[in-house]
Amino acid sequence: MGKKVLVSGATGAMGQYLVPRLAELGYEITGLTIDDAVSTLPNVRYLKKDAYDADGMQAFLQQEKFDGIVDFMIYNTAQNPRFLPMMLDHTDHYIYLSSYRVYSSNELPIRENSPQWLDCAEDLPFRHSDDYSVYKARGEHFVRASEKKNWSIIRPAITYSRNRYQLVTLEMINTVARAKAGKKVVLPAQAKEIQATMTWAGDVAQMITTILFNGKALGEDYSVCTAEHRTWGEIADYYKDICGLEAVWVDKEDYLAIVAPNPYQRFHARWQLEYDRLQPRIMDNRKILDLCGLQQKDLMPLYDGLKYEIGRCPADLNLPSHERMDEYLKQHNL
Repeated sequence: MGKKVLVSGATGAMGQYLVPRLAELGYEITGLTIDDAVSTLPNVRYLKKDAYDADGMQAFLQQEKFDGIVDFMIYNTAQNPRFLPMMLDHTDHYIYLSSYRVYSSNELPIRENSPQWLDCAEDLPFRHSDDYSVYKARGEHFVRASEKKNWSIIRPAITYSRNRYQLVTLEMINTVARAKAGKKVVLPAQAKEIQATMTWAGDVAQMITTILFNGKALGEDYSVCTAEHRTWGEIADYYKDICGLEAVWVDKEDYLAIVAPNPYQRFHARWQLEYDRLQPRIMDNRKILDLCGLQQKDLMPLYDGLKYEIGRCPADLNLPSHERMDEYLKQHNL
């Protein structure tokens, strides 16, 4: 009987590639999901379960006794002390999902030991906030402070997959969906020449399978990403070539007013933009490639990966349009 592995968020961007790869290795996979997913593989089962129900998860983990847990859930600062010790206590190998967004850009290329915003950001409201990049870094500290060393920390860059096509801070509803509707997209001009890193989810899944149950990976952290980097302007051109998406570059303040119109709810949108997408993201992935026995040339090139994933997008994709973006384009005759 193969080892039992729990994958939370099993049908998400990375999980949809990871689960079948783990199944190929002979593990018994339980995938937690909010979707009504059905497996065609004999050693994979999907459970529709609220993974943020702490008491329910505790009882579930005590009953099932998983050898490994790959945790794609997003725990904020308040949830970290409730969920992370519980995960560490109920498995032999816990893989904690962090993010490359924890890093500042004070050092390039960014390595596993590069400075993090939590330690060096001069913007105190941001540093003391519960922004994604901040509470992910706090989660890392929490895991490291554990007496256990049965963990590995992974930091993906922007990861694209089926039905997840990002461009600066925009998601599918404002990228491929707008292209299919024949609509333009508004992007912040300050991002156009900024280097960005986007990794295909299939490559990230391969990296995670190498980490899981690997004794060399215990107590270690890895940037699970490509080293390829392109400017957002180049990436926007990729979208235009692949699916006809036309970008209109505007000032970042106009952009923020479109994506987050309430100024008192704009902080996280601004922080995502200014502390990630407007920062050069050039990654050093040698540590994970060495563990996997891979070279950069073995990873999916960005253009090819986007073309493949966008090609898998449903032909009848019909998502609601971004009304504020439409109004802005009309008002400015763009």
